[in-house]
Amino acid sequence: MDIARLVEFVGNHPYLFMALAVTVGFIAYTEYNRVASGVKALSPYQATQMLNEGNTLFVDVRDDAEFKKGHVLDATNIPVSALDERLHELNKYKDQDVIVYCESGMRAQKAGAKLKKSGFSKLHTIAGGLGAWEKASLPLVTK
Repeated sequence: MDIARLVEFVGNHPYLFMALAVTVGFIAYTEYNRVASGVKALSPYQATQMLNEGNTLFVDVRDDAEFKKGHVLDATNIPVSALDERLHELNKYKDQDVIVYCESGMRAQKAGAKLKKSGFSKLHTIAGGLGAWEKASLPLVTK
């Protein structure tokens, strides 16, 4: 495709081109925040291995209603909106592996960044969040 045809396409379809630019911008912004946060994204299977080893804290940052519908075994529920007030509950885990997750990963990234600033050194998220966990046919607890 030559440049003249590209310019013509953009001229004929400005809204479509703007939608593409905004979408690419959002993807770039999200990826930049993920990389800059210093929080490592794990696959659901890697997270399961850490769960089975038994010395990893799972923190579910979804709200209470979402948590009750299903969560990872032994996960602690601290909604991202309450993280600042309840941070003291997690302080004893600052030097342990902590996996923060939500439904899709966006809230977990936000919570992970807060925890990183508070001195947590071994932070992880589940890539794709609980949605990816369920898609991998991994179990959830509803108690």
